[in-house]
Amino acid sequence: MIHPESVAVICGLCSALVWGAGDFAGGFASRRGNALTVILFSQLIGGTLLVCLAAVFARSMPPARHLLFGGLAGIFGVLGLVGLYKGLAQGRMGLVAPLSAVVTALVPMTFSLMVEGFPGWLRTTGFGIAMAAVWFLSSPGDKSKIAPGELRLSISAGLGFGLFFIFMDQASSQSVLWPLVAARAAAIALMFTILATTRRLAPPPKGQFVFIALAGILDTAGNAAFGMAAHLGRLDIAAILASLYPASTVLLAWLVLREGLGRRQWFGVASAGVALVLIAI
Repeated sequence: MIHPESVAVICGLCSALVWGAGDFAGGFASRRGNALTVILFSQLIGGTLLVCLAAVFARSMPPARHLLFGGLAGIFGVLGLVGLYKGLAQGRMGLVAPLSAVVTALVPMTFSLMVEGFPGWLRTTGFGIAMAAVWFLSSPGDKSKIAPGELRLSISAGLGFGLFFIFMDQASSQSVLWPLVAARAAAIALMFTILATTRRLAPPPKGQFVFIALAGILDTAGNAAFGMAAHLGRLDIAAILASLYPASTVLLAWLVLREGLGRRQWFGVASAGVALVLIAI
């Protein structure tokens, strides 16, 4: 019989793989339209899928407290997305992306250390290598100093995603699907409000529906995998593994778009493999 912690590691890794693929699909669709509009419609498609899955497979509705935690997770997740997309648009992607990913991993890791205790030196070493891998995967090697705006938006994005991990861990202690539905409903409501108040609400870009749908489906699958990983194992392990999602995005860009990978990025891929072994042992 497979140990629950082993299943949690597999689910955490799966969340990284499908989240990274979803980001690739969403980024491809955003090339011809407003990124926030792409996010809204992908969230709607993913939310519809979640409701269907919860209605079929969820045994019962969890306590209202868990749905509240799910809603908070969705709100912070969307705020993280807004901060990330603003940072990518206004600053240098090679600095904003890795810094936000590292902060994303640090927030739940710190929380888990306080609540669940020390995970052991081997896994802690794996955590450190994993965060270094995220940086190398996303960074093109620009050595210039980070601007205050880039730092602020990177930290806000990382805090949003990190708090999403924490609240989703609290929401999924008994059930996974219905808290995810609550998270998606809150996220859609907030995204719609942001786009409506800023008068940026528009139809999705033409010819990109397949990529938007794919982004929504993969994001839903990533959320479900992370919720299961947090449900079965430690939050810090699930969060660190999930934060390796840039590896999937970078590799897909290399395979599909023929984007060249630098030496630092290949080193990041190798470091991610080492980190995975140390965390899984």
